[in-house]
Formats: sequence, structure tokens, C-alpha cells
Amino acid sequence: MIYAHIFKPLLDRLLALLLLIPALPVILLVAFSIRLSLGSPVLFRQVRPGKNGRPFAIYKFRTMTNETDASGVPLSDHLRLRGVGKFIRSASLDELPQLFNVLKGEMSFIGPRPLLMEYLPLYTEHQNRRHDVLPGITGLAQINGRNAISWEKKFEYDLEYVQHISFLTDLKIILLTVKKVFVREGIAQEGHVTMEKFNGKN
Repeated sequence: MIYAHIFKPLLDRLLALLLLIPALPVILLVAFSIRLSLGSPVLFRQVRPGKNGRPFAIYKFRTMTNETDASGVPLSDHLRLRGVGKFIRSASLDELPQLFNVLKGEMSFIGPRPLLMEYLPLYTEHQNRRHDVLPGITGLAQINGRNAISWEKKFEYDLEYVQHISFLTDLKIILLTVKKVFVREGIAQEGHVTMEKFNGKN
């Protein structure tokens, strides 16, 4: 498909470049707020599977403290996510550094979210098709429940997108993502800061 293979990557990089200019003051303000409230590092860097499962380093703003218990074990996520970090996560400002991932051609604005490397051997052959395209900052699953839906449903949306990529679909997802960010829906699954880990069954 001409759009998916040629125009979409070009539009991604052009849009990332155009957004970085007005977003720079916000990025600097968020970075400064994290430095003051949470300390260093400001950025969270983690290896995730990209297109065809190829590993890449995803960038996000750090939102959790480094607090540990008496034994030196990190406290649970819900105890370490509070204050400035909780606001940054709920407003999706932690995703801003991924504009650089898009510029580097490692991510797209729209596509299945890049999950953990440890999930790769747990996918069925069908589920693994989510890696046929570049991972995205947002996607069909994010506008249809985000972390509040089941893994099964999330993968259904991912695969539906992979099979029906089009400019109009991408435009619809972008517009609905903006709405979701403002109303802050589906940020977490009940009982979790984000979502329970995928174990190949849930």
C-alpha cells in the first residue's frame, strides 16, 4: 500500500518535526518539574520491540519515584506514582519524548503500542502480526479503552489496524486521541497503575 509504505513514514517525520518546535517549551517545563520533584534521571529509557520485533530504545519522561522498602526493594507502582509524576502520566505528557523516536524512524504516530520484550515469546502467531508495522504513540486500542480493556481486546484492535491502515483511519485516531487526553479516560486498569502484565493467557 502506497500510503502505509511511503506517505505515512514521511508524514510521521514531518509532523514530529513540526510538533517539536511548539512543544519544546512544554518539554523543557516537564523536564524541569521532574528534576525538581523526582530528581535524576528525567528520562525513562527502555528497550521495546519495534517493527518485525527489532529492539529499539523508547523514551518517556520518568513519572515514578525511586523509593524502596527497608530491604531495598522498589515500592509498588501505585506508591511511587504520585504528585507531579501522576499528573504528567494522566495528561500523557510522559509520551512527549517519543517524538524523537518518530523522527528516528523507530515509531509512528499511529500503530500498536510497543510493549515489553519479555512478551515476544508469549504471542500467538496471529498476535505477533502487530509487529508487521511500526509501533505507535497511539492507536486503535488507545482510543477504545486504552489500559482499561483486556489484553485480548487490545490485540484485536492492534490487528484490525494492521489489516486496515489508511490515511482516514489515522486521522480519526489522532482526533479521538486528542479527545481522550483531555478527558483522561482509560489511563489505568482497575486495581493497577497502568495494566496488569500479559502472561499469554489474560
